[in-house]
Amino acid sequence: MVDYTEGSGKQYHTGVGPDDIGKYVIMPGDPKRCAKIAEHFENAKLIADVREYVTYTGTLDGEKVSVTSTGIGGPSASIAIDELAKCGAHTFLRVGTCGGMQEDVLGGDIVIATGAVRMEGTSREFAPIEYPAVPSLDCVNALVSAADKLGARHHVGVVQCKDSFFGQHEPEVMPVSYELENKWQAWLRMGCLASEMESAALFIAGQFLRVRVGSCFLVVANQERAKKGLPNKQAHDTELAITVTVEAMRQLIQKDKALKK
Repeated sequence: MVDYTEGSGKQYHTGVGPDDIGKYVIMPGDPKRCAKIAEHFENAKLIADVREYVTYTGTLDGEKVSVTSTGIGGPSASIAIDELAKCGAHTFLRVGTCGGMQEDVLGGDIVIATGAVRMEGTSREFAPIEYPAVPSLDCVNALVSAADKLGARHHVGVVQCKDSFFGQHEPEVMPVSYELENKWQAWLRMGCLASEMESAALFIAGQFLRVRVGSCFLVVANQERAKKGLPNKQAHDTELAITVTVEAMRQLIQKDKALKK
């Protein structure tokens, strides 16, 4: 592959090198959330700010950790995890937002993904569609344990990933409405908890890269409840999801130290 950095030693898109980041990385979508997450670290410093990729590095319990934003969607998320893995990171926890799908998934709740519907394009350039998009069991267990410890109302199960935000929210206006609406009903009937945009790509890329990946989301609202005229609380403060994710990362670090990984 052509070295577009011309020997700088930094990754082309994220602007980081092996000495810049920890082996443990939290990955929000929004670059503006990175500073907020970095406040949970000790001695956090801004490392890079390139395109949608903002990176801070600090420590948790004495272990070097980082936070890197991915932007929106699978393409940019897969670039981030690929470049960070090349720099030595091996554990990734995505923290972001989602829309609830089942009636009991309410705004302000936390969703922890055990798998992702691959209704997006990025993961198809890694693996055939038959290959499942699943997170690391270590990461899932740590996120569930963290949510339990913090008393956060949470749901654990499959989420749906797509590339078009408005294809989800206004499928009836799309030329392929027949496909979007029919598949949405299938996901609902299968018990899909929520819809978001990055986990399928991250899970598949992570499996290829042989790194651990997990995902945790704040439910912003639930469009199915809105359709039925049910109360539909909105939540936009991501602090609870961030706190759960940071606690999960602490647990992963502690477990790895105990196992001398």
